[in-house]
Amino acid sequence: MVTDGLLSVSSDMISIARWTLRTPPASGVSVGVGPGVDEFRSAMDAMVSLSRPSKRLHVPVTVLEPTIARGPRRPYVTPSPQDGPGVPLRGPLEGAAMLDKPIRTPSIEVVEVGCLIAGEWVTTGPRLERVGPWVRQSVSAARQADEDDVTAALEYARRGAKTTARLSPAARAAVLERATAAATEQRDRLARLLALELGKPVKDGLGEIDRVADTFAVAAAEARRIGGEVLPVAGWARGVGTTAFTHRAPVGVALAITPFNAPANLLAHKLAAAFAAGNTTIVKPPPQAPAVSAAIVALLLDSGMPPEAVQVLNGEGRLGAALCGAPDVGVVSFTGSVATGAAVARAAGAKRLVMELGGNAATIVCEDADVGAAARICAATGYSNSGQSCISVQRIYVHRGRYDEFLAAFTGEVEKLSVGDPLDPTTDVGSMVDDDAAERVVAWAAEAEAAGATVTTGGRRDGATVVPTVVASPPVDARLIRDEVFGAVVSVLPYDNFDDVVAACNDSRYGLQAGLFTNDVRRIVRAWRELEVGGLVVNGSSNFRLDHVPFGGVKDSGFGRESPRWMIDDYTVVKTLLLRGMSLFGDQEGTR
Repeated sequence: MVTDGLLSVSSDMISIARWTLRTPPASGVSVGVGPGVDEFRSAMDAMVSLSRPSKRLHVPVTVLEPTIARGPRRPYVTPSPQDGPGVPLRGPLEGAAMLDKPIRTPSIEVVEVGCLIAGEWVTTGPRLERVGPWVRQSVSAARQADEDDVTAALEYARRGAKTTARLSPAARAAVLERATAAATEQRDRLARLLALELGKPVKDGLGEIDRVADTFAVAAAEARRIGGEVLPVAGWARGVGTTAFTHRAPVGVALAITPFNAPANLLAHKLAAAFAAGNTTIVKPPPQAPAVSAAIVALLLDSGMPPEAVQVLNGEGRLGAALCGAPDVGVVSFTGSVATGAAVARAAGAKRLVMELGGNAATIVCEDADVGAAARICAATGYSNSGQSCISVQRIYVHRGRYDEFLAAFTGEVEKLSVGDPLDPTTDVGSMVDDDAAERVVAWAAEAEAAGATVTTGGRRDGATVVPTVVASPPVDARLIRDEVFGAVVSVLPYDNFDDVVAACNDSRYGLQAGLFTNDVRRIVRAWRELEVGGLVVNGSSNFRLDHVPFGGVKDSGFGRESPRWMIDDYTVVKTLLLRGMSLFGDQEGTR
């Protein structure tokens, strides 16, 4: 109900308002208004206020045109009559890793997510619902783009590219700096939205949103540093009397295709770097996380990003193929699987591509390592986000002299992990993206066990939630070793000498990142030189990343590097200016 200009929301009947974008009259560079932070704050407040069942929320709707959007309820477990602290989860996971603690079963209404096309959020049309893997209810419904939407978005992008390019680097940086502050302000709501759409623990979600803020800040700094060179052409006889300059110009239209596992931060990387470089971007979010993706875009619009700089089209594979093949798109940045990456490359043709694909990351524990510390770090980073990271610890190779010690310590640390409700701030491991992904992980572990491996803990699931699983000594041809697991299972294998372990790590079609626990400088340098990966983390696992450091892989893990500084190279073209008869260096030929 609407009372005194407020949308009243109770814990047992949550109402989310639809919203529309009101674009101001064009006058130079227009600034986005409409579905910004306040509107998405209203939506997220309603979705995630699950811990205050006795309170009522009052959300301002001064810029909303509210209609009530209601979605079906699919409860995961039966709530208590008062919808209070909930009931213990029972079933296959009972007694495992604290999964028997109480959980809440909220009553959630669907957030309607529009396509952002030519400055307007379009919500009418066919929608695809997202069922949260933990709450087992529809949490968002994304309007699906059609062929006409693609045509309209490309036409607007073509025009918008010129407007965005005219925005000064200082103005772009200022937008991104405001977005940094906004992301920090919104971190709790965005993290809870990640938990609802993806089952990601709020602990991990808060970390992701902190990285979003960092990424915006880094991109702002890089926007201020974009420049060019004065080339030393007079050092060669034919260059005498000429001055040459270069500068980096925007490509024009960028396409950002983002994955579900880190939808907020990877969108921040792609979109912020493209904007810092002066491009307009069409975003294709993952179907599993449309609401949080729209919230990040709205946050940027509310921070002053011009509507001409960004559009959002929701859809699945055919939409991505159509956008990749569009002549107006100048660069494609894609994060996802190898198979989809190959399809993107085929559709894109000769376009610039930045591809961050799969991995089955290895971590080496040498005989001089602190085994206890290595076990704790690998347990924490092998199962964060349920192992759904391209650099998640998948294979751990331990020197045979320390193997039994490490395996016992690692298994013990894994069994301490808290598994369950992602909205609980103490939870370490929540749900995987869906039941099929969870079933695949459990099946691969069982397959390795049947081939002679030992499952020291885990190996089972309830719905989309997998108990963190440790598999000892699987065969080298097991899928757990050969392929990308992307789930809550880690394999531990012994090795005898450093030559063997380097060869084992390299015996993979992937090469994204590796970890190495040792204090031997010679081994560190050798591993850095010989491991076929894009990055090496010493005295840490493979699962560590700084957003201002280049990140990317070799082999089937892709090409190009993420991080705003390096992405700007891909989002810009070098343009050269030659001034004949004008030299900064003198034009006298000299005599012999």
